[in-house]
Amino acid sequence: MMREGLTGSRIRERRGMAGLKQAELASRIGISASYLNLIEHNRRRIGGKLLLNIASALGVDPSALTEGAEAALIAKLREAASAAQLPKVDVGNADEFAGRFPGWAEVLAAGYRRIGALERTVEALSDRLSHDPKLAASVHELLSTAAAIRSTASILADDKKITAEWRDRFHGNLDQDSRRLAESSKALVNYLDSQSTEQGDHTVGSPREEVDIFLADNNYSFESLEAGTTVVDELVVQSERLVSESARHIAKGILQQLKLDANDVGLKDLQHKLKLVGLDPILLATHFAVSVSTILRRLGSLTDLNAGLVVCDRTGSLLFRKPTKGFTIPRFDAPCALLPLFDGLSNVGQISHGRIALAGRSEVEFEFFAVAEPVSKPSYNSAPLIQATMLAVPLNSGNMSTLPRATEIGATCRVCPKEDCPARREPSILSSGF
Repeated sequence: MMREGLTGSRIRERRGMAGLKQAELASRIGISASYLNLIEHNRRRIGGKLLLNIASALGVDPSALTEGAEAALIAKLREAASAAQLPKVDVGNADEFAGRFPGWAEVLAAGYRRIGALERTVEALSDRLSHDPKLAASVHELLSTAAAIRSTASILADDKKITAEWRDRFHGNLDQDSRRLAESSKALVNYLDSQSTEQGDHTVGSPREEVDIFLADNNYSFESLEAGTTVVDELVVQSERLVSESARHIAKGILQQLKLDANDVGLKDLQHKLKLVGLDPILLATHFAVSVSTILRRLGSLTDLNAGLVVCDRTGSLLFRKPTKGFTIPRFDAPCALLPLFDGLSNVGQISHGRIALAGRSEVEFEFFAVAEPVSKPSYNSAPLIQATMLAVPLNSGNMSTLPRATEIGATCRVCPKEDCPARREPSILSSGF
């Protein structure tokens, strides 16, 4: 139901808030109660003088009855309903709910936004804790000191016959441990502050993080490199994000691959062919006479596609990650073992195609393509180097295909809510707590 068709619902809600019966309001504005009933159930359009009279009788501005909730609010309500796997009829009622109960709609939408923000924070902290030795050591120090204080305090509280001499010793231990806890906390805060970048959302603690931020700052797109107006070394040297030599080395390898791919498949040519044949990597690879992996990487460079892209070597180590909304790949923690990216490592050359959804975020589904292909030249008595590539494209009403039901995957085990998963490596903090 369109927002402009919900004026009646808003009139009914405002009348209830004013404590007026339907017959009372109808009498005040000079119409029959049956006609007002039709209006309130959105069966009659309303405007002009009658709308002004009703607004006056209810003591509200006419815009409060006609404008209703913003589109963004309604969209967020529908997201929340989809995430809760409500029936489609309930998802479709989000507009009416926002019109009738604007206050509650704002509360619900704000809560859903907050949950999403907290999920992302937990993922980021979990990922960081898993690979940052200094952070892990600092947290261990805090927990150890807190445990020592708790143990000493427990002895003092439970043992009523302790001598004055031992009590003084325990008090001294408490004083030392509490000072150590305060110093450790301060050091941890200073460390985290020192790692913060200007953007505030990113923290830099390793070469890989430097590269991720460098790529994100450029929206994973380098038009000047594609056009040949700049070179790889120039982009790397001029970047303020690439501080360490290791980060510059990693970034150079990624940009060199991008330049090679651009020489084989231009983005404009790819966009043109994509409109003709649709999202079919095999047809596209055949047309441009390149590998499927090359096409997947080039499709990942199309900003309009909003696709996620991830590449790994045959050990499963991630070499490249381009996240997108609803598709999260950890920077350093081990990703979900169910990720289709890894299937091709045991079936080199096989192209996988299907649907996935991140567990806990079922409102966003993706169509994926994945393949593993050799990247080294053939030689005797040497296994080829293999890289697996996976493209994840958001599914919507416009590109919903006949693919089977989406497979649920997690970002990483530590923050995955999926229970009884055969691929689980460790308990989830979302179920077992911190």
